Amino acid sequence: MKSNKSRTTKSTIDPDTLWGAIYAVSAFLIWGISPIYWKALRSIPALEIILHRIVWSFFLLVPLIILLRRWQEFIAVLKNLRTVLILLFTALIVGGNWLLYIWAVNNDHLLQASLGYYINPLVNVVLGMVFLKERLRTPQILAVVLATAGVLYLTFYYGEFPWIALALALSFGLYGLIRKVAPVGSLVGLTVETLLLSIPALAYLFYLDRLGQSSIFRVSLKLDLMLMGCAVVTAFPLLFFTLGARRLYLSTMGLLQYIAPSCMFILAVFLFREPFASAQVVTFILIWTALAIYSADSVRYYRNNR
Repeated sequence: MKSNKSRTTKSTIDPDTLWGAIYAVSAFLIWGISPIYWKALRSIPALEIILHRIVWSFFLLVPLIILLRRWQEFIAVLKNLRTVLILLFTALIVGGNWLLYIWAVNNDHLLQASLGYYINPLVNVVLGMVFLKERLRTPQILAVVLATAGVLYLTFYYGEFPWIALALALSFGLYGLIRKVAPVGSLVGLTVETLLLSIPALAYLFYLDRLGQSSIFRVSLKLDLMLMGCAVVTAFPLLFFTLGARRLYLSTMGLLQYIAPSCMFILAVFLFREPFASAQVVTFILIWTALAIYSADSVRYYRNNR
């Protein structure tokens, strides 16, 4: 009897792991289909969308901090000048990343944005080598070379330097690299970052309102709710990501992260009908091959050293 019960227990999926997968997939899916949300706001300048995203995110994150009992950590961070200065720098980087991403989506460059988030893991490898003196394994070197070849091919053959993709990948990579220095969790860190950005954001929004150029509370209730809803699109996937990362292996999270750029790619090509020329096909194939090599090596390395 005990033996049968033991077998049943072993064959059952761990509930914590299952919930971790649900949280992580939910986060990456929200990030992946978020272009539909930003496209619905394309009549508003990208800068104004970002200002609302920052302000309303802060107002949403504060109750989450209290609910999850992170208030003491939040206050402690604000009392540490060095940490605040680091988070001010990362806030400017992530704010720039958000601005460029929304501008790219609403100006029909979603394909480049998806390319940027595909190559982001490989950019992280290069940044780790340059700044953290990490040694690259042979498959990682091959993956970086293939990704570089894809970017160069697109640049010289198609005559289009993918600056949006590289800027998104580099800014997000630098953001993650610098956040490693700050001893603060992702949720508390983002709350402090949005607090620091909310001060100039609110000032500029009031300035726009005085000029009569503000979009909120002037057009329609639907638009007002969508601008406020930017907070939900920002905060909830981050919360799901954090909950998922705590319950899953790093290698699993690394594989699941490709859900977001894959969704962006599908939306760009099949829903928004962005041009997808032969040079872009070759570039994506090279980068997908690079990611397959990188992912297989990461899983193998993690299993051997777990």
